[in-house]
Amino acid sequence: MSATSAKPGSGRPAADRPSRREQTRTVALLVLAVLITLFAVFNLSEVKVNWVVGSGHAPLIIVIVISLLVGIVLTHFAERRAGKRK
Repeated sequence: MSATSAKPGSGRPAADRPSRREQTRTVALLVLAVLITLFAVFNLSEVKVNWVVGSGHAPLIIVIVISLLVGIVLTHFAERRAGKRK
C-alpha cells in the first residue's frame, strides 16, 4: 500500500472508503427504514380490508407492509422502463 492511497491511521485505502454522498444516502435510508418500522409497529389494530371481490380483516401492520412492498416493486419496474427509453 502506498503512502498516497490512504489517510494516515485510517487502515483502509482511499478507494475503498464510501464517499460522503454514499454515507449520507445510507444514513437517510436507515432513518427512513426506522420510521417506517415504527409507523407499522404502532398500528397493530385490526382493520377491514375491502377487495374487489370481497372483504376481510387484517392487522394494519400487514396492510402497511404489503402496500410498501407493492410500492417498491412498482417503482423498480417504472425505473427499469424509464431506463430502457433513454
